[in-house]
Amino acid sequence: MPEQKKKIDTVRRDIDTIDNTFLDLLKKRLDCAKEIGRLKNTEKRAKWDPLREKQIYDRLLATNAGIFPEDALKSIFHEIITTCRLSQKRAEVAFLGPEGTFSHLAGMENFGHSADYKACESIDEVFAEVEKGRTQYGIVPMENSIEGAVFSTLDCFMKYNVKICGEVNLKISYNLVSRSGNIEDIQTVASHFQPLAECRGWLRKQLPDIPTLPVFSTGVATQMAVNNPHTAAIASSLAIKTCELQVVIKGIEDRPGNTTRFLVIGKESPARSGADRTSLLLGLMDRPGALSEILTIISEMNINLVKIESRSIKGKQWKFLFVLDMLGHIEDPSIAETVKRLHEKCSWFEWLGSYPQFNPRQADSATDL
Repeated sequence: MPEQKKKIDTVRRDIDTIDNTFLDLLKKRLDCAKEIGRLKNTEKRAKWDPLREKQIYDRLLATNAGIFPEDALKSIFHEIITTCRLSQKRAEVAFLGPEGTFSHLAGMENFGHSADYKACESIDEVFAEVEKGRTQYGIVPMENSIEGAVFSTLDCFMKYNVKICGEVNLKISYNLVSRSGNIEDIQTVASHFQPLAECRGWLRKQLPDIPTLPVFSTGVATQMAVNNPHTAAIASSLAIKTCELQVVIKGIEDRPGNTTRFLVIGKESPARSGADRTSLLLGLMDRPGALSEILTIISEMNINLVKIESRSIKGKQWKFLFVLDMLGHIEDPSIAETVKRLHEKCSWFEWLGSYPQFNPRQADSATDL
């Protein structure tokens, strides 16, 4: 036993030496990132270079050759890269608050823990903060794989002058939480309308006589649960940690594998990364075959159309705008030509942005609104 303890102590000293080496190298990497930031300021270049980040991940995964768990490797370097990038200029991110909402969680997935986060009372306010320059970025829910589009986000793209800078796709797992953690104490279940809809079947079966209360966000619901022992909330794991609530039941969503897609919005879209998506907002001419003309152009240009969503224009009966997502970047010649041709055929045209497609960095994420 003494010999075994001696060997363990020796290995632990080796680990301490490795950890110290890690820390020294992280400091050097931070200095290099700051120097790049100074050089970019001189040349007035954007701080975020998605192509460079993609190259880093590709190189690391190739060098790793599957030895270190890949999901953990991507998660570790995501935090390192975002921290070093933010050292050039700390990011300010608006989200649908309060703290602990799934929008907050989606923001941390994209920007890491080092950014400054600003809670907003509505999606509309997130857009306003970005447009007025009070925050650099915002994070907003765009669509859910089961419930569909978040129409308040679509409406805001019609009202505010912002661009899409990125996207985050997160798996959904909902928790029912309360102060006591006892299901017998629950008299009301509060949450945002989206998770209430996605847990409708479970609530109807398990709590048939308990009323539900839609509120602005899951964060608001958790605060209500903190203040009232008879109110339960449907919330994220982050909200549970923040508010110190007890879990009544985990995973109450009706359909597993559900995903919410969030968009990162800012004043400018990033440069080409090589794996991008371009989003457009279109209004069609009032004539037969107008939609067919648009789809024909996209087909003739051999562009991959991955999403099309219609939204009625408020105050104009039976008039619609369409959101289109295509694979590619506005800097790609084929996309640029397609955009030019579409612009000529539309009564309303707006380029919402070109941005890197989501690259999952964590295996076990949970999200919502």
